[in-house]
Amino acid sequence: MLEQHEIDSIAAELAEAEKTRELIPRITARYPNAEIEDSYAIQGKWRDREIAAGRRLVGRKIGLTSKAMQQATGISEPDYGVMFDDTVYENGSIIEHEKFTNVRIEVELAFVLKSPLEGPNCTLFDVLRATEYVTPALEILNSHIEMEGRTIVDTISDNAAYGGMVLGGIPMRPDEIDLRWVSALLYKNETIEESGVAAAVLNHPGTGVAWLANKFHHHGSRLEAGEIILAGSFTRPMWVEKGDTVLCDYGKMGTISCRFV
Repeated sequence: MLEQHEIDSIAAELAEAEKTRELIPRITARYPNAEIEDSYAIQGKWRDREIAAGRRLVGRKIGLTSKAMQQATGISEPDYGVMFDDTVYENGSIIEHEKFTNVRIEVELAFVLKSPLEGPNCTLFDVLRATEYVTPALEILNSHIEMEGRTIVDTISDNAAYGGMVLGGIPMRPDEIDLRWVSALLYKNETIEESGVAAAVLNHPGTGVAWLANKFHHHGSRLEAGEIILAGSFTRPMWVEKGDTVLCDYGKMGTISCRFV
């Protein structure tokens, strides 16, 4: 476990790295005794700094929701991060590539809550009742920590690799479509690079939202009405370079596009 002054110092490093867009050395290389609890403490300290500086929290992201990603990282449950208002992009946005480092895109569904969700026994059915609508979303993965040799502790500390999200497509109520069978085709520069089905996210994309509500209960917190919850990717991350155009076709749920300049 890390000391509080070490947690504070790392959170300050991450805040500075976001401003300068430079990578910091791996946390686990410098603090080999750091644990997952430490990484969430670092993330929480960083979050509180950003809120104090005037940023507004609009939701949460969930990661590591597929078995393949869990096995690759050696962790048996998802992770989560926070999303601020200045990281949300509209469909068709032109996005500055240099705002991020190691830019990758993931295909997800976003749940917008109409009522709070809290544990300890939150279920998928509770999530569906509390959801106003579900909409397609692309997550922009970002990194403030050097990539090589990075572990789950580094990733969680770095806000679970969240950089931004693009919302688009056709919002639908949970009872309007079978969310397990939402499929997507992800294009880069008019070529399909990835495809997937939403059931790859814990058998139902809403399952991760229930997991998050129950996780928050342990910290005496809950998910609030109006929050946007990114439920996890059902494709592999797609690398994006400056000049690339991205389009994702969600079939019945419409399309999302953006361009990086």
